[in-house]
Amino acid sequence: MKFNLIATCAAGIESLVGKELRDLGYATSVENGRVRFEGTEEDIINANLWLRTADRVKIIMSEFKATDFETLYETTKAIDWQTYLPMDAAFPVEGKSRNSKLHSVPDVQRIVKKAIVDKLAEEYHRRGRLPETGAEFPLEVAVNKDQVMLTMDTTGSSLFKRGYRIEKGPAPLKENMAAALVMLTNWYPDMPFLDPFCGSGTIPIEAALIARNIAPGFNRDFVCETWDWISADMVEKQRALADDKADYDAELQIMASDIDGSMIEIAKKNAMEAGVFADITFKQIAVADFKTDKINGVVVGNPPYGERMAEKPQVEKLYAQLGDVFRPMTSWSKYFLTSDLDFEHCYGQTATKKRKLYNGALRTDYYQYWGKKIRTQA
Repeated sequence: MKFNLIATCAAGIESLVGKELRDLGYATSVENGRVRFEGTEEDIINANLWLRTADRVKIIMSEFKATDFETLYETTKAIDWQTYLPMDAAFPVEGKSRNSKLHSVPDVQRIVKKAIVDKLAEEYHRRGRLPETGAEFPLEVAVNKDQVMLTMDTTGSSLFKRGYRIEKGPAPLKENMAAALVMLTNWYPDMPFLDPFCGSGTIPIEAALIARNIAPGFNRDFVCETWDWISADMVEKQRALADDKADYDAELQIMASDIDGSMIEIAKKNAMEAGVFADITFKQIAVADFKTDKINGVVVGNPPYGERMAEKPQVEKLYAQLGDVFRPMTSWSKYFLTSDLDFEHCYGQTATKKRKLYNGALRTDYYQYWGKKIRTQA
């Protein structure tokens, strides 16, 4: 069966998700917060396994215009829900509405739920309540400018939950955002890589997974695996194909440091869980004390932002230290994510390029300083 699918994502990284899908062989259409593509059951599993920067993979059940509840009910009921939902299916309905006549989200959810219940009751010749004791099929009704999109989530827990983060520190970066930060750089696996604020290790771990071509969803399950029309043998085959694509031979130079020794220990545990512990050199060290004789590398850092006024002087001092340490490393490219608009001033250099990204709900800038490679003799 062929499905209309969307991969949802954080604002600002849609182009990355689009590129990932195209690299997997799909034709795409990039929109705000999502990328459309088409695929079969195999493609649903494949996308869930391989997408590093997306949040979820959803099936579009229907799209239509509705300005009244009768249209919403009748159009929803007309969908062949029995093809997807068994009689005992649990199907919670989430909802959202923006700039639409149907603005009451609880009412929109209730009408959609009633339409599906009525359809299934007719198809399964059942009176009374449906049991909803079986596999879960998470549904969403999203209304935007009177356009309704009904979707079924195939992922379950968001794709950023890779399954390796057994411990985390304060203000952790989501795994898919960490992957996006790495993928927005000019880094290749044969180059040195450094995260000087590694915290619980998310950025260097994602870098290692990218370098090894390890599918980010390999160590977790997806909600659609519980559905009776998703073949367990097919899923197993897709996982085996993903495993075959991993490269465990390349030599990596990934460094991760942090001033907090307890965070280094947490990062080590997470790297062990992800299977990339041997690929990362961990070190407890302050940014101001960092030194290296390596050239042509990449720094990716998510430093403290100084959101509270009391922290501002301390954070600005840290940014100045960053500049003192990394500005002289001219063959390295440096990338820093922060919400602090004074970052360039404190760092002491104007960025080559800035990119607006959202770290959760917080608007941030990704400051990029492109290095000039030193040519080495072969």
